[in-house]
This record gives sequence, structure tokens and C-alpha cells, in this order.
Amino acid sequence: MEQFEYLLECDTQIMQMVFGYHDRYIKKIEDSLRVHVINRDGHVKVIGPKESVNTAVKLLKELFEMARRGDMIEDQNVNYAVEMAKEGQEDGLLSMDGDLICHTLSGKPIKPKTMGQKAYVKAMREKMIVFGLGPAGTGKTYLAMAMAITAFKNNEVERIILTRPAIEAGEKLGFLPGDLQSKVDPYLRPLYDALYQIMGGESFNKNMEKGLIEVAPLAYMRGRTLDNAYIILDEAQNTTESQMKMFLTRIGFGSKVVVTGDITQKDLAPGTKSGLDVAIRVLQKIEDIAFCQLTSKDVVRHPLVQQIVKAYDDYEKRSAKPKYDKNKRNTRGN
Repeated sequence: MEQFEYLLECDTQIMQMVFGYHDRYIKKIEDSLRVHVINRDGHVKVIGPKESVNTAVKLLKELFEMARRGDMIEDQNVNYAVEMAKEGQEDGLLSMDGDLICHTLSGKPIKPKTMGQKAYVKAMREKMIVFGLGPAGTGKTYLAMAMAITAFKNNEVERIILTRPAIEAGEKLGFLPGDLQSKVDPYLRPLYDALYQIMGGESFNKNMEKGLIEVAPLAYMRGRTLDNAYIILDEAQNTTESQMKMFLTRIGFGSKVVVTGDITQKDLAPGTKSGLDVAIRVLQKIEDIAFCQLTSKDVVRHPLVQQIVKAYDDYEKRSAKPKYDKNKRNTRGN
């Protein structure tokens, strides 16, 4: 096969960021796109089949531009950029670069890192109720928390309400000591973690004392009307049908709601119907409700998590296929 070459100019510091430690990122690009990338005195030479070279050059230009803008080049965005390049999608990462939600307490920008996350954030901005569905690590809860805190700081809502069903994740925790809040805190810890990281402990505690931020089990929502609030229901796959209906009918004027869940990780008792499954079927045609399905491509944790999620997805698809019964005879025509 005929080999082509393309020469790119790039600042040495930018080149180091894109190549990665011990050239780990550039090796990933070489292996994935079947090209050779050579660094020579401030120039990058890409060698390989014409189509592969063109794809690699577009990808490198995108990563160079991201590095110039001050974005971190990491395993996740390199892996994602490679997958997008293979699918013929250009400038995907750059298109997300300007979609800033807020900053963490340490100054780290929070913004969507995949096209699925970008669509999810867009839905949260435009719709009154959004269902964020997908596997672990896709940023469903974290992005919803960032949107809620941003709306609160911009005075778009008067308070933030975070809730999740208090169901043990497949194991019995036994007796928990302390007062009622101490007993439910372990179930709500992931929500606290995100709040502390984005808002900071001091600000969170101050607003919590004023009642402007509420973190509570889903059972506490019964009988209330929630006006002018940003409400997040996390782990919604563990709600019952009646709990989900109860929650969705609490919503008042001026409120926004995000429901997050992973329908593959239910901890309900055997035979119990998930409220999330029912809601997906019942509410699909309501205009001001959006359903955003995130996939293993949207996982933004360690790259190994993405591989684990995909492996389980493939396994479950294989397990769901009906098995051929060789003892069953074809009786057609008898």
C-alpha cells in the first residue's frame, strides 16, 4: 500500500503535552489509526496510508488546539478523540470546549467531555425535567450537580434539593448508630462529595444551615410541593413505581428536575418493578421532558471503567439471546 507523509509545525511545549509521558498518547494514536508519527525539531511528520494520515492529522490539529487553549490532554479525551476520528466526526472536542458550566473550588473547569454529555447539558438548560440514563462513570450526577449549583449561584432558583432512595446496594448494613440524619447519610454520601468539590465545605454548610440546600432520602419528599428549586433524584432505578410518581408530582412552579439512573444496576427486591423503567415508557411523549441516554462511550472515569462497562454490555447482550434448542424439531409441514 502506498505511503503518504504530512508535515505539521508545532510549538515544542504543546507537542510534549499532546505526545504525553513517554509518548503514551501518540502511541495510542499510532496503534489506533495505523500511522507512524515522528517528532523532528519542532515538526511532526505523519506517515501511513492516505486516509489514515488525513484522519490522524485532523486529530492532531484538534489536540494541538486544545493544548494551546490550556486544556489538559488526558487518556479520556485522547481515547474519545480517536473514536470520534474513526467515525469521521471532526472538531468534536473543540465544539465542547466553550460549553463551560462552572469551576470547582480548586478552579478546575466543569464542562461536558463527550457528545453524549453535551446533549445532556443542553437538555438540562432547555427542559423542565430531564432523565439522565446510563452506566456508572458517565457524569450523570456530577453534571446535574454542577448545573444545580450554577443555577443557585445565578439566583435562577432559591434552593437545591438532592434526594435518592435509601436502599442498600446488594448488602445488608445492619444497625446504624446515631440520630436519623446519621442513619441516612451513608446513602447520600456521593451527593455530599460532589457538593464539597464544587461548592466547598464552608459554603455548603452555611447554605445547609439556612435550609437553602437540602440532602434527604426520597421518602422525605412525600406530601411536599417543591417550588423555585433545582431538584435532583439520584439512583432512580431503585425507586418503586409509586415512589417515582410521588416524586414527579411534587414539582412546583419555577423548578427544574433532573432524574439520574442506571437501569442495569437495580437493588430492588426481586419482582419489584422499577419506577424508572415505568417512567421511561409512560412519559416519552411529553414535550417538556427529555430523556438522555449516555453509553460506555461517555464514561469519563479511568479508561479501564469504559472497558468494564462495555464488557458487561456485551455479556448481557449475549446472555439475552435465545438459545437454540437442538432437541426441538422443526414440525413445519407435518
